[in-house]
Amino acid sequence: MTLLITVVAFVLLLTLLIIIHELGHFAAAKFFGVEVEEFGFGLPPRAKTLFTRGKTVFSLNWIPFGGFVRLKGENEVDAEKRFEQGSFASASFHARILILCGGVLMNFLLAFSLLTLGFSVGRWVPNFYQSIEEMQEASARGEIFLETGVYISDVLPGGPAAKAGIVKESAIQSIDGVPVTSPVDVVEFQKGKSRVTYVLMEGEKKTSRTVVVTLEDGKSGIAISPFAAKLSAPLRPVLTAVKLSKKETVFMTVQTVHGILNLFRSLATKGHVPEGITGIVGIAVLTYSSVQEGFMTYLRLVALLSLSLAILNILPLPALDGGRLLFVLIEMIIRRPLNQRFELMVNAGGFFLLIALIIIITFNDVIHLF
Repeated sequence: MTLLITVVAFVLLLTLLIIIHELGHFAAAKFFGVEVEEFGFGLPPRAKTLFTRGKTVFSLNWIPFGGFVRLKGENEVDAEKRFEQGSFASASFHARILILCGGVLMNFLLAFSLLTLGFSVGRWVPNFYQSIEEMQEASARGEIFLETGVYISDVLPGGPAAKAGIVKESAIQSIDGVPVTSPVDVVEFQKGKSRVTYVLMEGEKKTSRTVVVTLEDGKSGIAISPFAAKLSAPLRPVLTAVKLSKKETVFMTVQTVHGILNLFRSLATKGHVPEGITGIVGIAVLTYSSVQEGFMTYLRLVALLSLSLAILNILPLPALDGGRLLFVLIEMIIRRPLNQRFELMVNAGGFFLLIALIIIITFNDVIHLF
């Protein structure tokens, strides 16, 4: 049952993000008087014409992902047809810029709206805290509820902890039956003692284990640091949620741009996809995890992917909105139309490179599954 729900959630996620994106183009085009010849649900070939409204055909297509908007004259090579009244090329520069940016703006708006919902009624914890100190400050302001713990980041070879079988990346839950919440607690509880009993939390499953450690000068030979043991958030007023959404959007945008730049840098210099970059298969895995964790976790994934789609689309790369926007800006600067054949060839080449990139990332996703 969970698998079926995941499949439905995955298809809805991709379709929602792309349809919202295309609605942005559609609304902007209609506003500026550019004729929309077709609004497609799914990708061609066409399966059925649903209905026609005005001069726009609304179609259902065989590939059940996303959708598209076809504007009048956008792929015409013939100059006369390209600049007919109501065509994309006949619109003013600012109209074409806003039409091309319409999809990106809709994805940003969707992400921002979901974040605001999540930070208010969803009680989400922001991701933009970069350190435990920032989390502690936020906790003091009442933005989040934080309980810290003590993390073992390293174990000295041959030291008391190593001899007792303690491994790094564990957490100290208590010492001699007393809970510890900071490295200062560990230092204080071990002063003047020759032996202590640790209760540790180990591994991904947080398995509890009790270990007796013989100390040397009150030390056990471990490197420790505070970490967020428990994080939660209160119900927030809408205005507070909006402020947090703004900071979260900026943070996620910067992280996404860094990730994309790192992807191209890694492919160019090392020939492989870096850690943290995922494609369709990876998104399906994330969807499965989010469905298991609950609806609000799923909505957070939708917000993240909507923002990522917006940023990816606005990059000045051929076949993407940003690439087409670049052509419009060049045309605006030189004050004459560009060669349409050249533009179509560049966009076609960019499309095939984009498909190749998707295949590489998807292959990387599959490899990581096994």
